[in-house]
Amino acid sequence: MNSGNEKNRRSFLKSLASLTAGIMLPMSFSEANEVPEYMQTKMGKFVLKDKWGELLPQRKFGSTGEAVTMLGLGGAHIARMSEMEAEKTIETAIAGGIRFFDNAESYGNGTGERRYGQFLTPKYRDVAFIQSKSTARNGKTAEAHLEGTLKRMKTDYLDLWLIHAVTSPGDVDGRIQNGVLEVVRKAQESGKVRYVGFSGHSDYNAHLRMLERTDLLQACQMPINAFDPNYKSFINNVMPKLVEMKMAPMAMKTLANGGFFGGTSHFNHGDKPKIIPHALTVEEAVHFSWSLPISVLITGADNAEMLKEKIGFAKNFKAFDTATRNKLVEKVAGFDGNLVEYYKV
Repeated sequence: MNSGNEKNRRSFLKSLASLTAGIMLPMSFSEANEVPEYMQTKMGKFVLKDKWGELLPQRKFGSTGEAVTMLGLGGAHIARMSEMEAEKTIETAIAGGIRFFDNAESYGNGTGERRYGQFLTPKYRDVAFIQSKSTARNGKTAEAHLEGTLKRMKTDYLDLWLIHAVTSPGDVDGRIQNGVLEVVRKAQESGKVRYVGFSGHSDYNAHLRMLERTDLLQACQMPINAFDPNYKSFINNVMPKLVEMKMAPMAMKTLANGGFFGGTSHFNHGDKPKIIPHALTVEEAVHFSWSLPISVLITGADNAEMLKEKIGFAKNFKAFDTATRNKLVEKVAGFDGNLVEYYKV
């Protein structure tokens, strides 16, 4: 491992405790805009519920005043499932207490969004926090993407709309120059979207450029996992700025998009495991990410059964202390970053 990576890891280990203070905890009932109905459990504890049942613990969503469930369902995998399995997975999410639903116009050429339009919004729109994303490089395309998204998902508005998959500082500059950010601003002003943000997994410098160029956005989606502090780290370089700016950090690629299992491309878990099971368990991996100041962990479940596993991990989550988190980072430090997080440039 080169000295630069070692320096980044030391920086992460030093700053982690202060970053997690406050934001990682579920929002207290007194902080919520509306206090949902209470339900008493068998253990005598009070939890939140809505008309569909008990919710997973909630977390602050940046400075918006919103609370979102700590686990969200990813739409890319919904697009790849059979229609029957997609419906089952969405129903499993609702029954398991998930109320955050991710998607993008690019997932399955709109299939992911259409599945939400079929199985989520007709029945659950009033309780679902729905985000979608646009890969548009210019304003005209962004406008078309948003209109298509709303139509496919059969909703009048999105709770969150992201400028999707920024790849480099130049990419950010180009999108802004070509009017994407202005379209995002107008969409929020018009009420078609409530909150706005951006995402990317390739280069943390793209995220830093976006944060330099605008203060319009409220949320940021990026890779958050136990290996990241060792390699081209979003946690080290971007998360402190998000916390400082009171933006909502959203975790993706918490298992390195299959890289923890030996995968080398999207949706490929691989058959030569690396980090899991050789160094960490799946539960340790996702609990690590939840032990950071993230608002929501968005999981790409292959099917309903896999989603049930993640729901179980959320329900039994207890934050790792600093020593445990540091130990996990050190345990995976010797792995090859080019193989584990292959999606980073």
